[in-house]
Amino acid sequence: MIELKHLRTLQALRNSGSLATAAMQLHQTQSALSHQFINLEQRLGFRLFVRKSQPLRFSPQGEILLQLAEQILPQVQQAVQTCKEPHQQATLRLAIECHSCIQWLTPALAEFHQQCPHVLIDFRSGMTFDPKPALLQGELDLVLTSDILVRSTLYYAPMFDFEIRLVLSPDHALATQAVIAPKHLDQQTLLIYPVQPNRIDIWRHFLQPAGISPVLKTVDNTLLLIQMVSARMGIAALPHWVVESFERQGLISTRKLGGGLWRRLYAVVRDGEQRQPAIDAFIRSAQQHACNYLPYVQSAKEAGC
Repeated sequence: MIELKHLRTLQALRNSGSLATAAMQLHQTQSALSHQFINLEQRLGFRLFVRKSQPLRFSPQGEILLQLAEQILPQVQQAVQTCKEPHQQATLRLAIECHSCIQWLTPALAEFHQQCPHVLIDFRSGMTFDPKPALLQGELDLVLTSDILVRSTLYYAPMFDFEIRLVLSPDHALATQAVIAPKHLDQQTLLIYPVQPNRIDIWRHFLQPAGISPVLKTVDNTLLLIQMVSARMGIAALPHWVVESFERQGLISTRKLGGGLWRRLYAVVRDGEQRQPAIDAFIRSAQQHACNYLPYVQSAKEAGC
């Protein structure tokens, strides 16, 4: 919702003190800049500054966003400058444990490549591949995961929080339930990725503590899984942002699991390497991409959303 251009525009307005001067600095007409602010305020639901005030005064919400601009924009500028500085080509070896995250990661990697073309991405995948040991042994540089290894020598950079929802066909019997309890899934066919059940969030954090063991059926990819759910061949549990577009089309429905099954995605690196230029630039770029484009995610602590 808030883009970098909005933060830059707010800074220009603060520095110039008027819409007319800010528009000149940004090479826009005053009318276009005014419309931009009106549209943004309508989307946000609050005023950013007091019109026709002399000197120009920002609203309390506008002041908060100005503080955000002062924090974020220098960091972005530094990261971009780091990417532009001449140096040898670097390789970033990464993998994911959140298998459905590939739908977010692919465009995020494309955006990162535009910002840092000198960094080569070596992406290692495979449903049965456990990347954390490879990270600890130096075979990988970064892993995207929602699991934390206690007492490990790893650094966890929070990316965003997301809710895992039960995914089912709109005419499934459970679609009449507003909230799903573990007992509702007894004797159901649960479609999962082909990994060990203890690596599946709904199994570890929802079903296993309640002693419920549905029938498990493995599916190789997210699109096939959605199609099978829509055809009433089973149910699934996926991040809400992953299935949002399919739910809008009426292909599937989602329901809350208990009081809400929320997880946090982390970018994990070996402790001490989080400030390496390529790693730092990737984490910042991926965080910003998630904040800008993913629906139904929440800001994680220090994630910068």
